[in-house]
Amino acid sequence: MPGEILLSTAYLPPCEYFSLISQSGSVLIEREENYIKQTWRNRCRILTSAGVQIISVPVMKGNLPKATAKDVEIDYSKRWKQVHLRALISSYGRSPYFQFYFDTIEKTIECNHKYLIDLNQELLEICLEILGISKPVTFTSSFEPAAGKPNDFRYSLTPKRTSGYIQKPYLQVFSNNPFTPALSILDLIFNMGPDSCRYI
Repeated sequence: MPGEILLSTAYLPPCEYFSLISQSGSVLIEREENYIKQTWRNRCRILTSAGVQIISVPVMKGNLPKATAKDVEIDYSKRWKQVHLRALISSYGRSPYFQFYFDTIEKTIECNHKYLIDLNQELLEICLEILGISKPVTFTSSFEPAAGKPNDFRYSLTPKRTSGYIQKPYLQVFSNNPFTPALSILDLIFNMGPDSCRYI
């Protein structure tokens, strides 16, 4: 996929998000759109002993529904950081590469970013570095409505629908048959470490 792609901001998104980045020439992250709830923008899926669990970053309700993505603030009145970190430890503490990467993820989540987009961006940069993917990543400066452009994935990449993306299976901590796809990139990173990029 040559050229520039347009993506929404996302919180530890699934492998498909990183597959699109790896195939692109450069990446443009949307920050001028009206924030959309119940999307990868503030949530991800992890695999636990009880199955798939969704963890989400709470945002300030006062900013919604007309706030632009860049202005959406994280709601620290909720104990989401503790919930997320404990969930990651419980789910992936025994994975092969957890000890190599968790500290960096933990420190980033603990940083008390004011804006969701800043937390997402720092986590994105960390994951891209782990995956060995180096692409120019910038932000939009104005909003353009979706117009069916082939390189615009802002609204097609969503937990509410499946795409044509086929995840290459890998060994998961709580491995069930069949393989569980569409999980956070952390599932792949904690399980496969330096080989992760081969599975996206």
